[in-house]
Amino acid sequence: MKIWCVLLLFLIAISCKEQKNKVNTRNSNSEFNQLPPIPSSMELFGEKIDLRDEDIRERLDNELIVNSYLHSSTSLIIKRANRHFPEIDQLLKAQQIPSDFKYLCVIESNLTQAISPAGARGFWQFMPETAKEYNLQLNTEIDERLNIQKSTLAACTYLKKSHAEFKNWILAAASYNRGMGGVRSDMKSQYTNNYFDTEMNNETGRYVFRIMAMKLILENPKAYGFNIKSTDLYPIRSTQKVNIDAPIPDLALWAKNQHVNLKIVRKLNPWLLANSLTIKPINYVITLPKRSYNLKNYVDYKQ
Repeated sequence: MKIWCVLLLFLIAISCKEQKNKVNTRNSNSEFNQLPPIPSSMELFGEKIDLRDEDIRERLDNELIVNSYLHSSTSLIIKRANRHFPEIDQLLKAQQIPSDFKYLCVIESNLTQAISPAGARGFWQFMPETAKEYNLQLNTEIDERLNIQKSTLAACTYLKKSHAEFKNWILAAASYNRGMGGVRSDMKSQYTNNYFDTEMNNETGRYVFRIMAMKLILENPKAYGFNIKSTDLYPIRSTQKVNIDAPIPDLALWAKNQHVNLKIVRKLNPWLLANSLTIKPINYVITLPKRSYNLKNYVDYKQ
């Protein structure tokens, strides 16, 4: 019996050693341990940032390492970005907002219809009261914070307002997290005039650096160890828009008559919360898969 126990322990020890060697080999060859050097400068929102400054460099380095090693989360962001960035970029351009603000959207929600513990929702994480202030409708049937187009336009309105206040897009970005009053107060009390020289709370102090890190990673994923094939990226959906100006008492039945189902309608329109669309005023656009549809008058579906 003792001989068998000794033999078993010997085999276990050998197995553990082999596994350890495999892990060490994998880690030594891992691209995640070979992150590219931080450049001497980069641009964000059209502004050149000197990365030779020790404080700026190390704070950016921290966010690059954090997001490079959050492999599952960042991999999904890269996949989603292929689907959502073209639409967001188009909206930002139309509103004359720098394209880099799509990375602010990334750090807010990971490009998901996220719900925060505080009650913020959507790609741009609007709180209920702020959403109403920026003309996003919230009721028992809809939540336009979950409408990518409308919430992006609302975010643009805020960013324009903040830029008019600070005359600087980086401070406008910081204010998206801290609030304009908070940023103004921090700079006033510290006699500073820019984000990088101002000490802020931990979350806002990391905020712009997280945007910078995600820009570097998403512009060059392979350099940071993300070898995702183009065929594995989430494709842009082929869709069409349907104008709604009459009540839909049964959304599932309406979907069926469009040759889809409620699941697909909600997938493409997460802002639709209920199985009806009846609260006035009714003036909406519903996204459907692009193909041939039987678009009858909606009164037909009240039966």
